[in-house]
Amino acid sequence: MKNSIKQIGQGMTEYIIIVALIAIAGIGAFTFFSDGMKEQVGNVTKELTGGTATISVADEADKAMNQGATMATYGGQN
Repeated sequence: MKNSIKQIGQGMTEYIIIVALIAIAGIGAFTFFSDGMKEQVGNVTKELTGGTATISVADEADKAMNQGATMATYGGQN
């Protein structure tokens, strides 16, 4: 009976360690990508509450790069 209880405790400890490692990895990723993620989370929050999200810097850069791009101009061909 004692061995059974120890094994159950060992399994729970392993799950707790796995959950803690996943949480630490998530926090690390959120910290590493904090600027972009904060903006995206803010935009999602605004959209969910009925507001209008702002255009991100990446969206503006993408729009500027693709401005006037068509299949005829793809690859620098005219």
